[in-house]
Amino acid sequence: MKKYLIAIFLISSLLPIPHLTADEEHKPVDRLTLYKKTESLTLIPWYYLAAIDQYERQIHDEKELVAITFPETDWYGVSNLNHDPSITSVTIHNGIGKDGNGDGEAQIDNPEDQLYTMADYILSYGLSKNDIHLALWEHYQRPLAVKTIVQNAKIYETYQTIELTDRAFPVPEHFNYSYRSTWGDARGFGGRRIHEGTDIFADYGTPVRATTYGTIEIMGWNRYGGWRLGIRDLNNVYHYFAHLNGFEKDREVGDIVEPGDVIGYVGSSGYGPPGTSGKFPPHLHYGMYKDNGENEWAFDPYPFLRKWEN
Repeated sequence: MKKYLIAIFLISSLLPIPHLTADEEHKPVDRLTLYKKTESLTLIPWYYLAAIDQYERQIHDEKELVAITFPETDWYGVSNLNHDPSITSVTIHNGIGKDGNGDGEAQIDNPEDQLYTMADYILSYGLSKNDIHLALWEHYQRPLAVKTIVQNAKIYETYQTIELTDRAFPVPEHFNYSYRSTWGDARGFGGRRIHEGTDIFADYGTPVRATTYGTIEIMGWNRYGGWRLGIRDLNNVYHYFAHLNGFEKDREVGDIVEPGDVIGYVGSSGYGPPGTSGKFPPHLHYGMYKDNGENEWAFDPYPFLRKWEN
């Protein structure tokens, strides 16, 4: 395996880095093109690079073409006090920055250099899924970060695109339902607490649908939410569906879902041990939680539901 990786390093270092043609330079550069170019240079699957970039884009609220960041001291080298970006200087000072576009410099804010540096870092661990997951753990040191990136990589691999922006209202429009803003309302069961979500009232057995592309992270019983299911989407938002009457057949933790997929059915479960039901009218409790790489917090889903409904 070591000989194989050494060979890859040598080959990739000798290969000319492709440049954009005159015509291509005048076209908008899209992320997917950059991901796939980096894959061709390093053999790191593009969908992992896309998932890493998407994760960092959300936790940093970054609007640049590529959002992957590194500490300046790591990038340029601790002793490179002037932050000289020439690849010779960065290498001499043991910086990790790499030249991804062949201009002889490792620019910390250059999209191709950022992607190539991340891919080169991962490649130092190996090319297998386990190697890539280990590299992600060593870099982020946070289980949820690794899980989110791996899940999103699987989504990108499945659909072969990063343009996955569709959304769906959680209840089909031809079923009877009603809802209003219930964010922050008082709740008594289990102690004084506020309502972190929106209640959508509907009849028993009304289908409940995934609102976004994402991965099922959890299914099962929760004392407060009864039969509940959680989906994490590509924007690192956790979607919480509670008080279900049951789950859609064959749904499992780890499944990829898309907007409109049926995941369960409206019920009135919860507020007690497994099997408790009927303590309130049937409804879907829908919550949304954002993760910023350090903490996770709830926010009001009502404005999003109104938008998706319309």
